[in-house]
Amino acid sequence: QVQLVESGGGLVQAGGSLRLSCAASGRTSLTRNAVGWFRQAPGKEREFVAAITWTGRTTSYVDSVKGRFTISRDNAKNTVYLQMNSLKPEDTAVYYCAADRLVLRGTTPSGAADFGSWGQGTQVTVSS
Repeated sequence: QVQLVESGGGLVQAGGSLRLSCAASGRTSLTRNAVGWFRQAPGKEREFVAAITWTGRTTSYVDSVKGRFTISRDNAKNTVYLQMNSLKPEDTAVYYCAADRLVLRGTTPSGAADFGSWGQGTQVTVSS
């Protein structure tokens, strides 16, 4: 099972930017897994945000972040990124990265059940 560590969260004003990182820790590797980002705001269900295939060639996003967020990966660094621009107060949540249960999947999974390993989460707070 892949062990994941998120970083990069923080407090930012509306309109600002943050870049989240999701790194595989120890001897685990992300290079053959699609990776997704999810978020959970207080009192709300966990929501899919974005995903990227193991090759990095295909990405998918929830409509509310399209044009503002970009998911990417650097397999040489065993790390996946989520660049978040034009942040809004409604983006405030704990952000989690997760690794696909399958390896070498050609499409981007989007359901939480497709992911088998989760990080501990990183808080993103956007002030108005």
